[in-house]
Amino acid sequence: MSRLTAEKQSLLEIYRRLFAHFGPQHWWPAEEPFEVIVGAILTQSTTWTSVEKAISNLKKAGLLSPAALRSIPAGKLAELIHSCGYFNAKAVKLKAFAEWLGVQYHDSLQEMFARDTLELRDELLQVHGIGEETADSILLYAGNKPVFVIDAYTRRIIERTGINPGGQKYRHYQELFMRNLPPDAAMFNEYHALLVALGKNVCRKRNPLCDHCCLRDICGYASFKRGRT
Repeated sequence: MSRLTAEKQSLLEIYRRLFAHFGPQHWWPAEEPFEVIVGAILTQSTTWTSVEKAISNLKKAGLLSPAALRSIPAGKLAELIHSCGYFNAKAVKLKAFAEWLGVQYHDSLQEMFARDTLELRDELLQVHGIGEETADSILLYAGNKPVFVIDAYTRRIIERTGINPGGQKYRHYQELFMRNLPPDAAMFNEYHALLVALGKNVCRKRNPLCDHCCLRDICGYASFKRGRT
């Protein structure tokens, strides 16, 4: 069996088990694509509950549009998104994205997402405050592009199960998934959301609940823990 085939089988088995255990996650929880983008920027280094409060404030203030974000002073915007932390910096990031979208794509997400995926990803990475995880979240969850999102939960779970991505950089983990799974945006969406569910509820950074994990018999970390008891 080749290394590639073994990786593919492992990733598909993890997906199968997570889906059977957690069920469909219905992620991203937003009403329209621009709200997804705003959420992707706000969710950096905070909880989704905090982001929901901030987005609710933006909705009530009628600010969930690029033009509205451009027009509001950064200080006022920061007050409205205070719940999600780093609010001053995130206000600047939101305004930077809104400015970019207006200049490059005339505020049209349809026009933006019509771009070649890799070219658009490179463009997004040039916008102030948008890194790889945020750019890929925008592409996958707002644009329905088959781009796998890598976050801290995904890194932790892959490391603990013992699958070797071939390096520790973001691209190494992303390539692991994208070379072994079909380029299916719906599957990538569900898989990433399931990894988040496992990472938040079971495969925690400290004191992971290995005995309650649906991956425990195929996880190197869980086997190591059992061997120590």
